[in-house]
Amino acid sequence: MLPGNINPRQMKAMMKKLGMNVEQIEDVQSIVIKTPKGNYVFDAAEVTVMTMQGSVSYQIQGNPRFEAAAVEIPAEDITMVAAQANVSEEKAKAALVASKGDIAEAIMQLAS
Repeated sequence: MLPGNINPRQMKAMMKKLGMNVEQIEDVQSIVIKTPKGNYVFDAAEVTVMTMQGSVSYQIQGNPRFEAAAVEIPAEDITMVAAQANVSEEKAKAALVASKGDIAEAIMQLAS
């Protein structure tokens, strides 16, 4: 029998004989994959779980959007930039965020 002639019930029976189980996870609202550079967020994705010989795999179908990670600025950096540029810590922090944590660039921005 050709694969195109197999109905879904027959396919499920064949997969079960091979020790495969495939299920759909219903009502998925979102999936987030976190990385150091940011998060991939899938809204309303379709998720399929396949179990085969004790191994579980997840398949995600959908269109992710990327959310860049916020730059974490250490308090010591804020204090140092504020002292070097002779500005408030709020201005120093804003300059560090704008320069993505680059201390020298933040000081140069504030000095000009």
